[in-house]
Amino acid sequence: MDFHLDKTVYSGRPEHLENRLPVEVRTYELLDSLQIPYTRVDHDSTATIDACEEVEKLLGIHICKNLFLCNAQKTKFYLLLMPGHKKFKTKLLSKQINSARLSFADDAHMKEYLDITPGSVSVLGLMNDPENHVQLLIDTDVIKDEKFGCHPCMNTSSLKIKTADILEKFLPAVHHEPIYVELPWEE
Repeated sequence: MDFHLDKTVYSGRPEHLENRLPVEVRTYELLDSLQIPYTRVDHDSTATIDACEEVEKLLGIHICKNLFLCNAQKTKFYLLLMPGHKKFKTKLLSKQINSARLSFADDAHMKEYLDITPGSVSVLGLMNDPENHVQLLIDTDVIKDEKFGCHPCMNTSSLKIKTADILEKFLPAVHHEPIYVELPWEE
C-alpha cells in the first residue's frame, strides 16, 4: 500500500475537527491557547520514523524519535526525544540518568499516562500527564534545530513548531522539566 501525504501545508488546526480524535483536538486547543504557532500536514498513519521521511521533506524539518521507556520494575517512566536517525542504546542512556536498564514501556501505561497509542508518541502527549508520571528526556542534538517536528498525539498529522516554543512555552505550561542527555551517533 502506498503512503498518502496531502502535499498541502496548513497553518494551524484543521478547519473541520469532527473526524479527529479528542486527544488531537485537545492538542490543537492547548497550542492555540498558549499562542504557539505551528504548521501542519495530514497523511496516512506513520508508525515508524522511516515513514516520516516524506513529511520531513515537505515541512523542512527533522521529526524526532519519541520513545516511551520504563525501568525494569515499571515504577519510573520516561519519554525520550532524540534525532530520528540516531540509534538508541539503552545502556548509555541508563547510565546517564542513573537508572537500572531501561526497556520499552507497555501500551497500557502509554495510554494511561499520555493518552496516546503506539506510533503516535509525541512530546505533546505530556499535556495528558498532570501528575508527572513521565520524566521527559531530551537528547541535546534535538534542541540544536530551530524547528521541531512531532505528531499532535495522532500519527495521521505532523506539526512543525519552533523548538523554543516547546521548551519555553509548552513544557512550562504542562509542568514538565526535561533532563538533557547526550547520546552518541553511531560511528
